[in-house]
Amino acid sequence: MNFTAIDFETATGQRNSACAVGIVTVENGQIAEEYYSLIQPPGNAYFGMNIAVHGIRPQDTANAPSFGQLYPEIRQRLQRRTIVAHNEVFDRSVLRRTMEHYDLDYSELGLADRWECTMRIYKAKGYLPYRLNSCCERLGIPLKHHEALSDAIGCAKLYLRR
Repeated sequence: MNFTAIDFETATGQRNSACAVGIVTVENGQIAEEYYSLIQPPGNAYFGMNIAVHGIRPQDTANAPSFGQLYPEIRQRLQRRTIVAHNEVFDRSVLRRTMEHYDLDYSELGLADRWECTMRIYKAKGYLPYRLNSCCERLGIPLKHHEALSDAIGCAKLYLRR
């Protein structure tokens, strides 16, 4: 089983405000690579509500690369892969909107119109609640919730156990 799990954290309510990304590459059913980076969001602007969720602050990303600078690395990890996210609608829209902000062509990634979604999978299995942290706790998967790499690892492990 080969796929890539992804998780974004955002700085504001705008979907183009990615401030962290975690990407996990799974090859033959095993985690083969883990990638994490802070991202300087546009204007390095943050909402207090978002900071309260993930703990990332403007000073943490003041010297971080922009998404545009990170894109070659991100593209290499995502291009033509099966992508999995816990809330794929959110993470897919963050990727799309952030790419639009930097005038990058989403279609060049060659991704499915709809990604695999562990939230949808576990909701269909009757898990309540079906939040990432709840599903991981129920299955004994360690998680530092709202830390992008930990969330991507948790998502990958949920997808492997589906």
